[in-house]
Amino acid sequence: MAFLIRRNALFLIAASAFSTWSGAQNSLKTPGWPSKPIRIIVGFPGGSSPDLTARTLAEPLAKALGQPVIVENKVGAGGNIGADLVAKATDNHTLGLMINGNLTTAKLLNPKLAYDPLKDLQPISLVGVSPLVLMAPVNAPGADARGFIAAAKQAGNRWSYGSPGVGTVGHIGMEFLQSRTGLQAVHIPYPGYAQVATAMVAGDLHLSMLPPALAKAQVSAGKLRAIGVTSSGRSTLLPDLPSMAEAGVVNFNLEIWNAMAAPKSLPKPVVARLSALISELARSPEIRQKLYQQGWQVVGSSPEGLANRIQADTQAFGAVIKTLGLGKQ
Repeated sequence: MAFLIRRNALFLIAASAFSTWSGAQNSLKTPGWPSKPIRIIVGFPGGSSPDLTARTLAEPLAKALGQPVIVENKVGAGGNIGADLVAKATDNHTLGLMINGNLTTAKLLNPKLAYDPLKDLQPISLVGVSPLVLMAPVNAPGADARGFIAAAKQAGNRWSYGSPGVGTVGHIGMEFLQSRTGLQAVHIPYPGYAQVATAMVAGDLHLSMLPPALAKAQVSAGKLRAIGVTSSGRSTLLPDLPSMAEAGVVNFNLEIWNAMAAPKSLPKPVVARLSALISELARSPEIRQKLYQQGWQVVGSSPEGLANRIQADTQAFGAVIKTLGLGKQ
């Protein structure tokens, strides 16, 4: 199962292209657009990570485009209700701030989904990425990440891990880690990451993958132990934690990410202008810092860069979903 995402290559492509986009931004002509307020649809509630990212970009985007940018929360089905609204929009002024699940695994998990991420949406820009953090109780065995994974492997199915639900990144990611390491921990689903952390603190779980902000809070409070980040290399968000490669796990890279996408009907010149603008805004020092505080490492890719990431993650997650038999019939 080939899952080694060419992350460094993607960043180099994004970086090299950025200077071209930035310099060419004024030459991107979209006469008559925008002609009215722009909607950014978020499929998650106010205060959620995607919502915060959308609102961070909305004001500077409005100033740059000369039209109001309104964030609308259309909550439900793991963000897929909002993604479906974006896919079916025909007004040329509707965008979507989405997570990787909406653009990769959604159709794999449910073939009857009302929209097809690859056919009904087009990528604009990969905004930010973040690893998850492999977590354990404070008294977990192993002096380091390698030692912990060795102990977990030896424990076999006597250990259990938690996730925020079947088919989530926390679930699929742990199963992928198990396939790479020989772990056999038993999966126990919970309503969300907060409940997973609570169960770990209570001693009901032996390991899990948590988002960086939650992981850092638990470590700072002395309640849980951070083993390492799930990216192939160390993350600038948590530079003191080893990567899975340092823990001896080969060909493994797992990140959560958010991105801006649009209906297929949005004209290509508009997509090109938006991609250049969003990338430039996200990379600006002020917004980069805000996104960093939200737990994101800024990318700001081209449409092609995001398309490559969607394709790679869809292929990788698809293999895990097929192996686990998670897809609905």
